[in-house]
Amino acid sequence: MPRINKAAELLSIDQPIYYIGAHSGHILTYEEGKKDAQTWADHINIGMEHGCFDMTGLDNYIKGLIDGGPTASRHRTPALIVELPAEGISEELIRFNAWQIRQILARGVHGILLCQAETPDAVRAFVESCRYPRNLLGIDVDLKKGTRGVGSEGPASTVWGVTPEEYIYLADPWPLNPEGELLLGLKIESVKGLENCEKLLSVPGIGFAEMGPGDMSMSMGIIRETKSTCKLDQDERIIKARHRVNTACKENGIAFLGTGATGDIRNMIDSGAKVIHGANEKVAKKGRQYTRRQMP
Repeated sequence: MPRINKAAELLSIDQPIYYIGAHSGHILTYEEGKKDAQTWADHINIGMEHGCFDMTGLDNYIKGLIDGGPTASRHRTPALIVELPAEGISEELIRFNAWQIRQILARGVHGILLCQAETPDAVRAFVESCRYPRNLLGIDVDLKKGTRGVGSEGPASTVWGVTPEEYIYLADPWPLNPEGELLLGLKIESVKGLENCEKLLSVPGIGFAEMGPGDMSMSMGIIRETKSTCKLDQDERIIKARHRVNTACKENGIAFLGTGATGDIRNMIDSGAKVIHGANEKVAKKGRQYTRRQMP
């Protein structure tokens, strides 16, 4: 039987994953979900950092994913990862906005991406807010018990196709919990976040991370003057920032998110990228062939 989270399943066997979905404007309707259920991508990104915080739409979209499934790989739905509106700039901000995390996870998604990650305390609060207190792997001085409450397991377990009791156990971050089905990510996209990236990525519970070139350019005062995907982020400071985050990911066993343009997918994979943004179906096919992937 496949795992519930296709993205985590592929990463667990060292296969890159390919995703679709914009930072904002994703259509969250039942009809769109039913269509997206047969996507070529391994997971779908829902951009609520800048898009609408639409829980009713997300509910309806997921119902469409279920009714349009299963996927070609026999998963109930494609993995679904939502960008969190709250920023990771401080522990206090995450604690105050943990209601967003509870609402999103209760819909039955498979992961959350924390944008503007800047401090280790914020990342720890993020991980703790995504966990149930009964799941104790990794709990120590630095990582405290989770804060999700009873009641969220009902609707989410229905989406995953498991019992509420099974959901409570499985809704835990991978790879911290090897059997966990939640994939938590960080977007490091400011000078402060870059300065702390090694500390951020050492927090247990994070599964993937990226260097966000757009906001990083803003933070560094760089004007992105061209729309060419080959030249857009070739400023030496951005290249060094990407390398630093990639290196920190490797040192902590975390998947690095990179951009897969048509001509460089092999180079992107060889550089260490395991989560591929910006690829189309044709590019993904080339990448899957290159890594000898078996799963559809």
